[in-house]
Amino acid sequence: MSPALLDCKAQALKLSPSDRAALAEHLIASLDELSLEQNEQLWLDEADRRHRAYKSGKVSARSAADVLRDARAAIQ
Repeated sequence: MSPALLDCKAQALKLSPSDRAALAEHLIASLDELSLEQNEQLWLDEADRRHRAYKSGKVSARSAADVLRDARAAIQ
């Protein structure tokens, strides 16, 4: 996170719950205004970030079979 974003986050957390909810709603709605190309680039950037984190050992991975087994067990 950039220093500007960290500062913005800190300021937002000082808002009342209703003001934070209004801000969150506005920010989420603003994402609907992105073009298809902008959305695609955001997903590519996120996939790249996650891949780099996995390759560097910052996050672990689980097999799809394990994830699905645990998910099925959780909903039963």
